[in-house]
Amino acid sequence: MQTTGRAHPPSASTVPPSAPGPAAGRWARGAPWVLWVLWALWLASRAVLLLLVFKVWVMPGPDVTSDVHVIYQNWYGVLGEGTFPQADVTWQYPPAAALAILSPAVLPWLGYAEAFFVLAFLVDLLVFALLLRAGRGSGRSPHGAWLWTAGVPLLGPTVYSRYDLMVTAVAVGALLALRRRPRLAGALVGFGAMLKVWPVLLLAGAVRRATWVWAAVTAAAVAAGFALAMPGAFAFLTFQRDRGTEVESLGALVLHVARQYGWEGQVLLNYGSMEFLGPHVETVSRAAMLLTAAAFGWLLFWRWRARPGAPGAAGARVVWGPAVPALAALVAVLMFTVTSRVISPQYMVWLVGVAAVCVSFRGSGAGPTGWVVVAACGVTLLEFPLYFGDVVGSTPLGLTLLFLRNGLLVAATLMAADRLWEITVSGSASSERPEPADAEASGRPSASS
Repeated sequence: MQTTGRAHPPSASTVPPSAPGPAAGRWARGAPWVLWVLWALWLASRAVLLLLVFKVWVMPGPDVTSDVHVIYQNWYGVLGEGTFPQADVTWQYPPAAALAILSPAVLPWLGYAEAFFVLAFLVDLLVFALLLRAGRGSGRSPHGAWLWTAGVPLLGPTVYSRYDLMVTAVAVGALLALRRRPRLAGALVGFGAMLKVWPVLLLAGAVRRATWVWAAVTAAAVAAGFALAMPGAFAFLTFQRDRGTEVESLGALVLHVARQYGWEGQVLLNYGSMEFLGPHVETVSRAAMLLTAAAFGWLLFWRWRARPGAPGAAGARVVWGPAVPALAALVAVLMFTVTSRVISPQYMVWLVGVAAVCVSFRGSGAGPTGWVVVAACGVTLLEFPLYFGDVVGSTPLGLTLLFLRNGLLVAATLMAADRLWEITVSGSASSERPEPADAEASGRPSASS
């Protein structure tokens, strides 16, 4: 039986899905001048990224492309021999990551690094096209494509020099498929989790059983296939477990401040990143893991309180609107990123991608959170690579940049979690209803559940 109640309330500037405003109408009719401006900005910003990774222009600071030229290319040679780099502690990725590392083989007329950068550009273009398409129609917004266009280049050449962009593309595709193609969404989540684990967090807002089943089956099939075909498929688990507190993480701020008062620890290259080593570092790392566990507990509590059909505010029954699954995914990814022992610069592209999907739904209220994430990307470029020496040295400038970037991420997390709670648990009743065919949003049974 269909429940009655509320979905997420539209924001003050949002119009009902059945009556899109003038801007939405112009967007849906074809290629207005705004669309041409967006394309021009995307092309110009990506041209700059390509010039940077191909070293036509050189950005100050560490050479961020060395991961591709040296590390990835070395892994390519090992993986090409049919085994994982089991003796390399910097290999900390699930087995399907091998596909990303081997992907330049599809462009054999280019060198390894050049092919990788070209593929990164094409994946960026794919995500942009997906977000453009997602922004059309009633109840949708082009703001996701704008957010993606602005956020990615603010990470500088790092974003094209890591395979995280490829993982983000899989995650964006999964989130956009959740509402109408739950099996495909589940398969993409499962495959993404075998690329870099974090896409499993997208299930935080998944309702249909088919999504969970296909995610589990796909992940198990991919893991089993690699385990049978290549030795060392799960060596990454040990290397990941033994990582410490990286200098850019939230917990590292405690150690940065402690250095100002005579703490005798140091920063060294450890497990592939610059980490703190010394007294009390293990305590900080454990505290970070406790925060991650607390974040997981909050998400479980939210799911229990906000499950479709549960009693909501004023006795109404909770009915999820179409933006809720994407917003829940954003909260989950933000929480687990902020509480992690490691916040590498490339992690920011995860947040940009998931936030872009959120703001593609009108009424999600995720716009402010998305633009806070974009601002954090800009500060990330300053702390890495431009002033990374100051970060490693815990100078006043380095500390200022880290406090600002991590502070913005904490603010974005609290904003997104508050909005999610408001529209699913404590918000007032709304006349908005899920689309009739949208069983993912409402939680109603369907043939594919």
